[in-house]
Amino acid sequence: MGIFDRLNQRRIRMQKKRISEKKKLSAHDEKALLSRKLTWHYIGIGVMFFAVTFFLMLISLQPTQYDLRAGQVAPENIVAPRMIVDEYSTVKLREEAAEEISSVYRTDTAVFNEVKNDIDAFFAELYEVKNDEDLTVEQQIEALEDNHLGITAVHLQVLLETSTDRLNNVENYLYETIAQRMNDGIKVAELQEVKSQIRAFFASLTELDEQLRESAIVIINATIRPNQFMDVEATEQLRQEAKEAVSPVVIRRGDVLVEQGERISSDTYAIMQELGFIESEFRPDGRLYAGISAATLLMMLIMTGYIYLFHPDYFYKTKKLFLLVLIMLLTLISAKPIGVLSIYLIPIATGAMLLALLLEARLALITNAIISILIAIMAGNDLMLLVMGLAGGTAGVLSMVNTKQRGKIFFSGLVVGVSNVAIVISFGLIGNYQTLHVLQDAGMGMLSGILCAVLAIGTLPFWEYSFSILTSVKLIELSNPSHPLLKQLLMEAPGTYHHSIVVGNLAEAAVNTIGGDGLMVRVGSFYHDIGKVKRPYFFKENQFMGENPHDKLAPSLSSLIITGHVKDGVETAEKNKLPEEIIAFIKEHHGTTLAAFFFHKAKQEYGDPKMIDEMMYRYPGPVPQSRETAVLMLADSAEAAVRSLEGPNRDKIEQTIKQIIQTKLDDGQLEDSQLTLTELKEIRQVFTQMLAGIMHKRIKYPEMDLKELKGGK
Repeated sequence: MGIFDRLNQRRIRMQKKRISEKKKLSAHDEKALLSRKLTWHYIGIGVMFFAVTFFLMLISLQPTQYDLRAGQVAPENIVAPRMIVDEYSTVKLREEAAEEISSVYRTDTAVFNEVKNDIDAFFAELYEVKNDEDLTVEQQIEALEDNHLGITAVHLQVLLETSTDRLNNVENYLYETIAQRMNDGIKVAELQEVKSQIRAFFASLTELDEQLRESAIVIINATIRPNQFMDVEATEQLRQEAKEAVSPVVIRRGDVLVEQGERISSDTYAIMQELGFIESEFRPDGRLYAGISAATLLMMLIMTGYIYLFHPDYFYKTKKLFLLVLIMLLTLISAKPIGVLSIYLIPIATGAMLLALLLEARLALITNAIISILIAIMAGNDLMLLVMGLAGGTAGVLSMVNTKQRGKIFFSGLVVGVSNVAIVISFGLIGNYQTLHVLQDAGMGMLSGILCAVLAIGTLPFWEYSFSILTSVKLIELSNPSHPLLKQLLMEAPGTYHHSIVVGNLAEAAVNTIGGDGLMVRVGSFYHDIGKVKRPYFFKENQFMGENPHDKLAPSLSSLIITGHVKDGVETAEKNKLPEEIIAFIKEHHGTTLAAFFFHKAKQEYGDPKMIDEMMYRYPGPVPQSRETAVLMLADSAEAAVRSLEGPNRDKIEQTIKQIIQTKLDDGQLEDSQLTLTELKEIRQVFTQMLAGIMHKRIKYPEMDLKELKGGK
């Protein structure tokens, strides 16, 4: 090695050391900067979703305003945009129900005792004076004039002149009459009527003379009084219960408040004011704003929680978050113009179908639920639309799983349509709706499913290209042999092309065994050596003439050419706009593996291993970052190693594969791949089985005369 080579290697080592130290010093600052950047991304995406959703729901739920007054004629049918309680009709009905409730009265038993005591006291005093023989009639009357009942002298004289037996008889009549009447209860308003009835009763008594009857009536009139009084508290309670028993008069969404040409009554005008129909009387509806905000924030919280628990990596991939939010918003935006024709034509499932293809099926399901809820609210809390969105979107996502062809997307749209029709018919049967309306809504539901498929198929290329999303449909397209890069590889490096096909089959079988993405690794295998197109004859599988150009080159230059096919492949892939996931296979399929052949050749040429920089003979990396790229690395090495065996058999193949896997482990190439030892064992078994089948011995056919092959002619 010359002095200039040694100085150059030393300069390279010093430069790498400085870069490493600089990276360590700035790692913390870069992490903090990334965190702040991501935070602003989250805030921006969240504000965008909230603002657009709030605006869409507001214009959907806020009614059209009119410059009208009570008594004017309605210019068109004015329909309630949402359910509302008709407070005025409700209050009127409740007042009528309360008025029908009679007052509750309670009987005061003490009043009867007081009346009886008054009569007893009067007759006791009357008997006492009457039995005093020393007093004249005039003196007796004079002694009784101050009685507590206020009985006048005329009636006192009649009573004093009546015999004691007859007085006892009168007294008994008085007790019986008062007891009967007061036991039934006497209200204040009924007192005069009761007195009249008592007068009529005594008038019918023939055993009493007229003067005595009048005196008895005077005594009753002086003592009898009401003993039933209204229980205000109980009455109010009954009336309140009667009011509460009256169900509110509800105006439902879609009910006509006033028909075209009809005059607007004061009650209807008040309802229109409350619903926000009156332009000059517009007042910000705080309840509506609060309700929309609460619903939107709740949906955002649910979505954020789901992503945090099941897809935390999305918080570091704001492009995917933006894609998710954008598809949701576009689905919501489409609901407004399409809903003018029919709310059941709204393609709710479109967002779910696209997300199932572009991101992940479970995420698509939760997103579909949120979109369905928001659109159902926008449509006036329509329950059937909500159920139709949930069922149709779920059916669409389930039918999209493992979709490999765009034609199947149309089939998924038909599945969504059939689901919509089933929901509409079910609601129609349960609610006993008119058959014509059910058929119309069912037809719209079927058209909605077809529209979902059309929108999904039509916009899928845009999403794939704009967000660099690799779908299974895109993978199938990339695996087509007619792809320009694969055709170029076949024509210019046929050995590499054949090698890539074999490696793809090996890797796909192994990845499917461990539960990875087999289609992804197969397509990645097809393109992993695309960089060899630049210098195909420097690679052994393309050297058909037996001449090896590396025999004339220094080991360092040969290593640079061989390891450089990774860089060339990345440049070619980026130029042809291959997805990042496929480019990862190109970058990582060799990791930082040592180009051992040229490294050992260099050691033999230079003699002193210390004079050779091993890093110059390693691939640029990085090491495999996923199970799929790691399996490709193992399949690539295993296929090449087994093909170089002399007299391969199953034992030799298995030992070779086992040695390759162990070498990669020891070299640290699988540290970031997340492959387990159990999975490595399964991979080894798959490789052994498949390569043993590929490398089987063939029967040696005897030489035959050309004429024999032509049938002896």
